[in-house]
Parts: sequence; C-alpha cells; structure tokens
Amino acid sequence: MRWIFYNIVFSLLYLLLLPHFLLRMLRRGGYKERFWDRFGRLPCDVTQRLRASPGRIWIHAVSVGEVFVAGQVMREMRRQAPGIQFLFSTTSSTGWMQAQKQIEAQDVQIYCPLDLSCCVQRVVKLVQPAALILTESEIWPNLIRCCATAKVPVFLINARVSDRSAPRYAKLRWWFAPVFRMFTLIMAQSELDKRRLVAAGADADQIQIYGSFKFDVAHRDLKKESELRAWLDSHRVTADKMILLGGSTWPGEDQILIDIYRALAPDYPQLRLVIVPRHFEKADAVEDNIVRSGLICVRKSRDDSSPEGDTGLMAPVLLADTTGELMGFYGLSQIVFVGKSLCAHGAQNMIEPCMCGAAVLVGPYTENFRPVISDLLEARGIIQIIVEEMLLEEVERLLGNDQARLALGTRAAATVAARKGVVERCAAQMLEIVEAKKAQ
Repeated sequence: MRWIFYNIVFSLLYLLLLPHFLLRMLRRGGYKERFWDRFGRLPCDVTQRLRASPGRIWIHAVSVGEVFVAGQVMREMRRQAPGIQFLFSTTSSTGWMQAQKQIEAQDVQIYCPLDLSCCVQRVVKLVQPAALILTESEIWPNLIRCCATAKVPVFLINARVSDRSAPRYAKLRWWFAPVFRMFTLIMAQSELDKRRLVAAGADADQIQIYGSFKFDVAHRDLKKESELRAWLDSHRVTADKMILLGGSTWPGEDQILIDIYRALAPDYPQLRLVIVPRHFEKADAVEDNIVRSGLICVRKSRDDSSPEGDTGLMAPVLLADTTGELMGFYGLSQIVFVGKSLCAHGAQNMIEPCMCGAAVLVGPYTENFRPVISDLLEARGIIQIIVEEMLLEEVERLLGNDQARLALGTRAAATVAARKGVVERCAAQMLEIVEAKKAQ
C-alpha cells in the first residue's frame, strides 16, 4: 500500500512541476536532449549497447561535487578491477556535461529515470546491473526497491544527512526505515551522519564510517597554475605580491572582501585582491561593486592583454569569471576566503585551498562540509570566523605575521594529505561484495 501511495504522490508532484521543467528546456538548449530517458525510453543505440553488455555497475550522481566523487570511485574501481563497465546517470544538464568528463568509451551515460515503478523497472530490466551506487544523499525509493528486489547490491557512498534533512527523515521514519534497510552498505562521512541515518530507520550494522570522499577528489592543477601565473604577471601581480582570494563567493561576500581590501591596502601595498564568484552570471554585479568602491578592476573574461611579459593593466582587483580556473588560483594565493559561508549557507569546498597550503578562512555556515570542517578545525588547519568583523581582523593578522600564515597553511595541507585513501578503501569493499554476489 505504501508504494502505491508513493507512486501516486510522486506522479502528482511531477505533473505540478512539469511546467517548470518545460521552461528549463526552453531556457537551456541542452536540457531537452534525451528527455525520454526520464521515462525509461532510451535511444536505440544506447539500448543495444546495454543489451550487449549486461551487468554494468550503475552509478548515480547529481551535483558537480557528487559527479566528481562518482568519477573518483569509477576510476578506482576500474584500477582495482580492469575491464569493469559503468552506467552513469544524472538528472540535470549541468550534471550531464560534468559526467561526460568522467566516463570512458566503454561506459554508457543516461538521464536517470523518474522514480516511478514503471520507469525504473524498464531500465533496471534492460541494464541488469551488477550493483547500484548512489552518492551522498540521493535516496530514490523505487530505484532502490527495484534493485534490492532483483538481488542487486545497493550502496550509498559518501553518505551525509544535512541539518535540514535530519528532522524530516526522523519524522518520516515510518516511510524511510524500510527504504534505508534495503541498502547493502551505507558508507557515512561521520559519526553524526550515522546517528542521523539510524534515527531515520537505517540499521546500524549496515553503516560504516569512512570519512569524506572529498579529501580524495582534490588535486592540484599545476598546468593551470602555470597559465594563471603568466596572466597575473602580465598585470604586475608577480610572485612577490600577496594575493587575497575570494573563492566561489556569493552575493554580499564580494563586497565584504572589497571593503577589507580597501581598509588594508594602504598598510600593505603588496596586497592584491582576486575574486572568483560562484555564479559567473553575477559577475556584472561584482564588477559594479568593485568600480563603485573606487578601485580599478580587470575582468578576466574581457581581458585582451597578452600573457607574455608586462603588457597588461596593473590593477589592485582582478575578477576571474572564467570556467575551470579556481583550482589554479588556489595554488597561487596566500590567503583564501571560501564563499557561501558568510552571506549564504552550506559553504563551498575548503579542501582544495587547504591542500594547496594556503591560509584558509571560512564563515560560520559550513553545513555541507561538516566532517571536513571538523577535521580541519581539530588540526588547527583552518580559521572559522563567526561574524563579519572577524574576517578583517584575521586577514590583517595573517598579513602581518608570515610565520602564523605559513604554519596555518602547512597544517591544512598535512590534514588533507592524512585523510586521503577513502575512495580506495570504499571501492575495494564494494568490489568484494559484488564479486561475492556473482559467486553465489
């Protein structure tokens, strides 16, 4: 009865949201591509490939961060079991584009079917997966149930339960308990996540604490660092300058950094500010804030200066609004503020600048990286500010104390390095279970 009720409610909700999806299709050229995948109707060539090689491992991810986690898992499983093939599913056009960078020629990519029994069963029957791997908080009851009924091992990797979701799961324990208990293994990020999953009805014996996969995802991009070094040099932001970087800033945070720069620049003439906004479509607003503050701004997407030599405009503030370069800037910056943590909730990835040995600061709102921030704070590898005024104080302290700044970055890099290896252990555990299942 519960499943009939769920399918009815899910169908009604989807019908209500259908105008929104259609509007997105009009706005985003790529969103309408493969639309029928959502109903389990895959293109003929995809269907033929899946029928020709059943028993793939089905891995599902949605956000960019989850896609990177899934990519790491696939590469590690392939390293440990050469020849393994994957079916990679996602739900958005953004996820689709990122997933294309993670898969190999023998893999198949689809949009995940709607979580309705008829849609899910059609794809599961076609794929005959050797396992289903869901990432972080992707709980799709019908997909889980369909695979579990078919005796397919079901895993939840890098599992976390947000502060917002925890009370909802607990309140709906009557519904989620049977769903969670269909998982073969849940690999939780922290003890808190395990407690929250148990409160939602999961069996404690199903859950193992591995830590965050995000520590393994981060890798320095030395090629990009070299390219950006040349660009910075062309604007006289040479290696002897001190870079204060705002990484993945959200509205409001860029203005705070601009004000901090204006306050400190007279006493620290070597200081330069680089802002990398989280959403490039908001770069116009960020540029307006910089100009209104009386500062000269060079915007990377509009910069026509040559990267060769000192030919560009010397500017105290650089606005980096081009894709795929944040990791490179992290490797060249001395002090980094990680966005979506002061004027918005959740935080962006603070592991990446910590890995590069930068002195990293975050705001109070780091819910999306709870186990990560806990590890970094315990190791004194990051500074978490509580109120806006503290950011100015801490940046000034780090600028005036080279020893403290370098020590902070050294502890951060060491903490990240010590926590790598999660993906390798999880991949080995899942492969062992899959092989044992095949042997039955």
